[in-house]
Amino acid sequence: VRSDNGPEFTAKAVRGWLNRLGVKTLFIEPGSPWENGYIESFNGKLRDELLNREVFYTLTEAKVLIEQWRREYNQVRPHSSLGYRPPAPEAKILVTLT
Repeated sequence: VRSDNGPEFTAKAVRGWLNRLGVKTLFIEPGSPWENGYIESFNGKLRDELLNREVFYTLTEAKVLIEQWRREYNQVRPHSSLGYRPPAPEAKILVTLT
């Protein structure tokens, strides 16, 4: 897992859990968000397009709406870095080629 140095990733409980699962972590340099540009971009879009526009009244509602947004983001939405194609079909092509 590559992440920034935020408390949600540096907390002892989280690091212990990841360690027990055998997950290796790599932290970007503090104050260097460009080292994790893809996820910074994704998080910004999620925040701007969904989280800042919705009020979730239940955890179930949040899960449903976030999953709907995620599916649209990956399967329908055009991404400029992919020639304005969605990523899911591109990933499928890569999997079949390897």
